[in-house]
Amino acid sequence: MLRAIRRLLIGRPLHNRDLPHEKLPKWKALSIFSSDALSSVAYGPEQVMLTLALVPVGVAYGYMAPVVLAVTLLLAIVVLSYVQVARANPGGGGAYAVAKKNLGEMPALVAAGSVFADYILTAAVSVAAGTDAIVSAFPVLIGHEVVLDLAVLFGILMLVNLRGVRESSNAFVLPTYAFLFGMLALIAAGVYQAFTAAPQLVPAASTARQPLDLALLFLALRAFANGCSSMTGIEAIADSVPMFKDPAPVNAVRTTYWMAGILGLMLVGISFLIIHLHIMPAENVTALSQISEQIFGRTIPYYYIQITTMLVLYLAANTAYNGLPILLSIVARDGYMPRYLATRGERLTYSNGIILITVAAAILIVAYGGNIEHLISLYAIGVFISFTIAQTGMVVHWQREKSPGWRFRTLLNALGATATGLVVVIITVAKFLYGAWMILIFIPLMIKLFKSIRAHYDKVAAQLSIPAGCNGEPEEIGRHIVIVPVSTPTRVVYRTLKYARTIGDQVIAVHIAAGEDQAAEQRLKEKWACWQPGVELVILHSPYRLLMQPLIAFIEKQERRKAPNDYITVVIPEFETRKWWHRLLHNQTGWILHTTLVLRENVVVTTVPYHLKD
Repeated sequence: MLRAIRRLLIGRPLHNRDLPHEKLPKWKALSIFSSDALSSVAYGPEQVMLTLALVPVGVAYGYMAPVVLAVTLLLAIVVLSYVQVARANPGGGGAYAVAKKNLGEMPALVAAGSVFADYILTAAVSVAAGTDAIVSAFPVLIGHEVVLDLAVLFGILMLVNLRGVRESSNAFVLPTYAFLFGMLALIAAGVYQAFTAAPQLVPAASTARQPLDLALLFLALRAFANGCSSMTGIEAIADSVPMFKDPAPVNAVRTTYWMAGILGLMLVGISFLIIHLHIMPAENVTALSQISEQIFGRTIPYYYIQITTMLVLYLAANTAYNGLPILLSIVARDGYMPRYLATRGERLTYSNGIILITVAAAILIVAYGGNIEHLISLYAIGVFISFTIAQTGMVVHWQREKSPGWRFRTLLNALGATATGLVVVIITVAKFLYGAWMILIFIPLMIKLFKSIRAHYDKVAAQLSIPAGCNGEPEEIGRHIVIVPVSTPTRVVYRTLKYARTIGDQVIAVHIAAGEDQAAEQRLKEKWACWQPGVELVILHSPYRLLMQPLIAFIEKQERRKAPNDYITVVIPEFETRKWWHRLLHNQTGWILHTTLVLRENVVVTTVPYHLKD
């Protein structure tokens, strides 16, 4: 039953030879890897407006255009310089791979921790923003935001991605392109109305650009920092080059240019409409909803835009689902994350990484109540740290390689590193008290975790590896002592003793007499003598009714007596019920005993199951 449900939800296992068919053409890759960046126009310009429209109302509203233009200029610089990462690292890994190759371990781990934080926030912010979009259109859903967020995370995003890259791309292509069509239509209609309709009367005091002082400068910098959230997701393509069809690096670079051009156009267009229509903060209503309502009214185009916005924002989280598992697999292969993150699942996806993203994003959403303004305060700093590290690493790469055009590429990456490094400083200062300090603590903690995991794997490897120069001569084989705990002679015990005699030179059955019933003990001895299993029965008395301690003491005594090359195995008889709830009717002595003994250094523990028929 469970297997049937699993096959229904996730699909049949895919063969390794199917992996090339899971790779993506550019038009599909755009919908998967760019949905985060493209959908950010639904909240990026709004976050700029919300910051500049603080009390007193609109005091810095006039600075929105310069802030948006600065973000757009930064977008152009980052894209032109960051595409070099995809060209130089066809194996994927983005900033982590570049830093590991050119800068060393510590910068690589900083990049990995930064990107990890950014991708988790991408999933949380995108899902929360999608819920805000649909709540704006259907106010009846107010108060159920967190439930909707979790349902989308676990019920849609996780399951679709576990089904495989090709199926997730098929599911996400239509909503992404439907959203792009709606946005371009909205911008075109809005610009047309702006130049043909009568101008709106708005308070002059709120639209005028007030004299710049330190307070306004701080607001403008914070607005710029929030606007930079529109640039998260740019790194996803460079992180996921192996998922493109060949030639993968060329296709990845072209897809990045397409994404940047569309994003820049929508970012400027939506910001222009916010300024032109003088959109102001409204409770439970997004800026995009206000723009759509003013241009189209509450008509079919309005609901089309809200629904496609909701869908693409939900699917924008898929950028994290495609980018982070690949990065985690590379980091895991290097020994800095659990090794199981480096293995593909039944559907050729990194399923463990997908589950990790879902759980981490869900924790963030629950912790912050699905409030996008609180989540956005943590956003962007991680990705810009990784941008800076990647660009710096590329400068070192070009200087080492000195391939044709290396001077121009070095200059381009140096410009990108300088620009993104400056943005890191701005975001840290402007958003420090609003949550950036958490990321600055989280990244060192991640580095500590990475190094601890690597140290553990190194220690395990040192203890398990065969010394160099081993002559391969086997050691002298000693005796095998098998101990079988016995409660009462049953078919389970009979089968266990039969198995024990096939593997051991000396088999000892041990019974713990925990009560004062001498008659019961005598009956056990008589039954054992009548049964004649050919195995010695040792009865240990436990006046305090303890079961584990006497048995462990007996095992320790055997350990002291045995020769260095002898082995001790404890074979536990255990019956398995057909129905899971039947186990609740029996004590779990066998399981507890196995759990206790398996921690001992020189004792082998095994279980012989006896399956009941009813």
